Amino acid sequence: MKTFDSNPENQNKVEEPSTEYGLYTYADYLTWEFDEMVKLIKGKIFKSAAAAPRRIHQKISGNIFSSLHIYLKDNPCQVFSAPFDVRLPVKSKKNEDIFTVVQPDISVICDKCKLDDLGCIGAPDLIVEILSLGNNSKELRDKYEVYEESGVKEYWIVSPYEWTL
Repeated sequence: MKTFDSNPENQNKVEEPSTEYGLYTYADYLTWEFDEMVKLIKGKIFKSAAAAPRRIHQKISGNIFSSLHIYLKDNPCQVFSAPFDVRLPVKSKKNEDIFTVVQPDISVICDKCKLDDLGCIGAPDLIVEILSLGNNSKELRDKYEVYEESGVKEYWIVSPYEWTL
């Protein structure tokens, strides 16, 4: 099993599997066996929190998920909570051509054609991210950029510590 570098300077990076090109794909991602959760943004690996989310995070996530689930009853849209792979292809939907895979806290997908056994391939209609104390502006900027480029229609950022949506 791979583990993260304990050096604080490298806290957002993981020991990466070797690859000839330096960028990783969803096909690579499917072969990894990290102890921690990781996300792939534009071909680069970033770690997710090693510990479980805090209670407030889970409470907010559950409330938003259940509200959306009830609201979307008898609607073609479906709501999913993390962990749920959202693959954001740029040119091709082949696993070896996908360089971004994320696991938003909550995703709403209205086009059933985007759903498969591995999760979602393509932009969800709504993504909800609930911030934790470790989230930083670079991470938010990177995600916002890929969500915007891939065509996510709505992106909510919930900050439990600032009481904002």
